[in-house]
Amino acid sequence: MALKLHVLAPPPATHITKLRFQSAPKPTFLRKSLLFATIRKSLSPRFALLDEQEQVSFTQEENSLIEAIIGIQGRGRSASPQQLTDVDAAVRVLEGLQGVPDPTSSSLVEGRWQLMFTTRPGTASPIQRTFVGVDFFTVFQEVYLRTNDPRVSNIVKFSDAIGELKVEAVASIEDGKRILFRFDKAAFSLKFLPFKVPYPVPFRLLGDEAKGWLDTTYLSPSGNLRISRGNKGTTFVLQKNTEPRQKLLAAVSTDTKVLEAIDEFISLYKNEPKGEIELQEGEWQMIWSSQMETDSWLENAANGLMGKQIVKKNGQIKFLVDVLLGLKFSMIGTYVKSGTNTYDVTMDDAVILAGRFGYPLELASKFNLELLYGDDKIRITRGYNKIVFVHLRSDGSK
Repeated sequence: MALKLHVLAPPPATHITKLRFQSAPKPTFLRKSLLFATIRKSLSPRFALLDEQEQVSFTQEENSLIEAIIGIQGRGRSASPQQLTDVDAAVRVLEGLQGVPDPTSSSLVEGRWQLMFTTRPGTASPIQRTFVGVDFFTVFQEVYLRTNDPRVSNIVKFSDAIGELKVEAVASIEDGKRILFRFDKAAFSLKFLPFKVPYPVPFRLLGDEAKGWLDTTYLSPSGNLRISRGNKGTTFVLQKNTEPRQKLLAAVSTDTKVLEAIDEFISLYKNEPKGEIELQEGEWQMIWSSQMETDSWLENAANGLMGKQIVKKNGQIKFLVDVLLGLKFSMIGTYVKSGTNTYDVTMDDAVILAGRFGYPLELASKFNLELLYGDDKIRITRGYNKIVFVHLRSDGSK
């Protein structure tokens, strides 16, 4: 017996400029002392947050690198060959500019840096092999060279509730770019324990394997971005301040107050001129939705709660889900623009695919799709049953 599902969502408002969630607290991302400064014309924005005392921003060349790494999951682990090429090109441009001369002599190199990308997330040090490729964790590097005990430390923050792992190394400056280090201790600091738990790596027995060097090949004059290359051939991109899209993706990766993060992110645009936002073609992976999946994978797939969306310029849209053992769920429909940033979507051609063979399903779904934000990398929409979706471009075409 064929399964037939008809879903009609109630019509939404035709113009919404800001998300409002009843249970969400008032957004706090922008304080009175902070102003949103610039947005790129293509909706792939450059951000500059202005403080009363200092300006924190990225240059055009730095923005090119940030643009290249946004959307790459696992801090490089999921990067396609084209994405790696784009990142490498942006890195080399910045290294050619040199940035701050003799960065190891500058106070700007010191402090806590968040690791955003690495060319070899699954190799090199034990901390990289185990944790770096997991987006749910946040990875930092602390550099403190002007103390009685100069150190470089790698930190994996599991969550605010769980705690962190800190791997420390004795450090020294060899020249204007190079820091020498030797790992000597590591421990877990867990919130539910009153003491630290030693990390089980015998650094003293590792000999030269516990030693290494780190070259800073670019340090931004603002002190916000750093590129380093390690003795094992790894390239690191680190930031002290992240731009709003990166903050949003971090909230999604850790599943921490995502609705609030989306509201805060979209609030950055409330005072900007509101032109028409187009639904961009390409392949988009659903990475988060405001509704949990149900027990029926078929219902989830038909409502876009899993898998990918493939958008074509000819008005065709497809939901595509990998089921198991080579089976795929495909549902094709059409979208027609109905407002400044809204589309009427009709999905009515569903099939289970097994290679070249398909088994048709009588599924149908009609809903209004509201595009809340869109650029070359990220898309935020309100779709079926008022569910909010975050999609990430997965075809590497932009």
